[in-house]
Amino acid sequence: MDAITQLRTFTTVVACGGFSEAARQMDVVPSVVAKRIRQLEATVGARLFDRTTRTVRLTEAGEKLHARAGVLVASFEDLVQSVERDASKLVGHLRVATPTTLTTVRLGPLFNAFLRRHDGITMEISLVDHSTNPAERDYDLAISGRPASYEGVVEIPLCPVDTVLCAAPGYLARHGRPRHPQALTEHACLVFKPSGRAWHFRSARGGISLDIPPRLVADDNLTLRDAALSELGIAALPAYVARPALQAGTLETVLDDFPLQETWFKAYVPRRKQHVARVAALVDWLVGHLRPETAEPAHITES
Repeated sequence: MDAITQLRTFTTVVACGGFSEAARQMDVVPSVVAKRIRQLEATVGARLFDRTTRTVRLTEAGEKLHARAGVLVASFEDLVQSVERDASKLVGHLRVATPTTLTTVRLGPLFNAFLRRHDGITMEISLVDHSTNPAERDYDLAISGRPASYEGVVEIPLCPVDTVLCAAPGYLARHGRPRHPQALTEHACLVFKPSGRAWHFRSARGGISLDIPPRLVADDNLTLRDAALSELGIAALPAYVARPALQAGTLETVLDDFPLQETWFKAYVPRRKQHVARVAALVDWLVGHLRPETAEPAHITES
């Protein structure tokens, strides 16, 4: 068993927090992971993990090794590709974490077009609706609309996304149209769980923050849109999710004089992977094909 495979297994165990999950990620049985770790411990002459039936924790020696192991593995993989492959052709595997709704509605076609253009690339997409440190989970790239900052991770703005407050005409006819954010405390509200229950508004007099009493909490915006269409309450939805229903008149915006704070989708890239060709190419592809105001994909050409 080669040292790079052992190091790759070691970093995956750390990222996953356990041998069983690491085995699943690497598509091997847990005994293979345990064997590789034992061989690595024999090589370095120290125990790397303190293991119990419930937890796996790095020892002091494990902490020292982990500080550099990820860089060594990434550098080796890039070296192999630069020596053995045509440098003009993008090759290799990409692990990407992306929000569920954004991927379903917008990013899926962009990823597919990117793969069609680069037949030497393979990709694994994980749908993650919370802020994720890509360096810890061994992702090449994570996309999120939630504010976050991680040590050793570069933030690359992709596009701003407006969030609109909206409800079905039938709901508004029964319960009235709120005229001020404070009135939302008397309404049924549909809340996106990753954003939390605090809604932040802009006004001519400054910002307004309000803790929302939710009728429904969900971690998927399509579920919240459908709940709003079912006249269950007022939802805060990304414009790209709400727009078809708004255009059809099945949803209406409310509190137009108090727009919600704008959010940004960003790509989070581990610094050690920022200049890996396939990672940089995917980031450039997303920046070039996402329309700034709406997070809608621009027209994709296959040339």
